[in-house]
Amino acid sequence: QVQLVESGGGLVQAGGSLRLSCAASGRTFSDYAMGWFRQAPGKEREFVATISRFGSSTLYRDSVKGRFTISRDNAKNTVNLQMNSLKPEDTAVYYCAADRVLEVVRRTPNYWGQGTQVTVSS
Repeated sequence: QVQLVESGGGLVQAGGSLRLSCAASGRTFSDYAMGWFRQAPGKEREFVATISRFGSSTLYRDSVKGRFTISRDNAKNTVNLQMNSLKPEDTAVYYCAADRVLEVVRRTPNYWGQGTQVTVSS
C-alpha cells in the first residue's frame, strides 16, 4: 500500500500562486509514477499533471501548461505542484495519485490521497 497526504491548498486571488505538496509513505517512492488530479464541484475528476519515476518525463493538461509545474524529490518522498497565474477556473479539490505505470497514472491510478481544496477568487 502507498499512503499519500496532500498539503498546501488554500484561498488565493486570481493571478496568485500556490504550491501543493504530497508526502508518500509505505513503499519505495521511486517505484511509482506520480500525478495530480482535480475535481471541481459538479464536474468529473480530471488529470492535471504527471511525472515519471525519476522525473525525466512530465505531462500536463493543456489548460495548465506554462502555469503549473510538477516536480518530485525521491529523497524526501514528495511530489509537488507549483501553480502560478491561478485562475478562478482552477478552483477544485486537488488530489495526489500514484501508480507503478506512468501510462496508467494519468488515467486510473491505483493510489489516491484525500485531497486538498484550492479556491481562486476573482
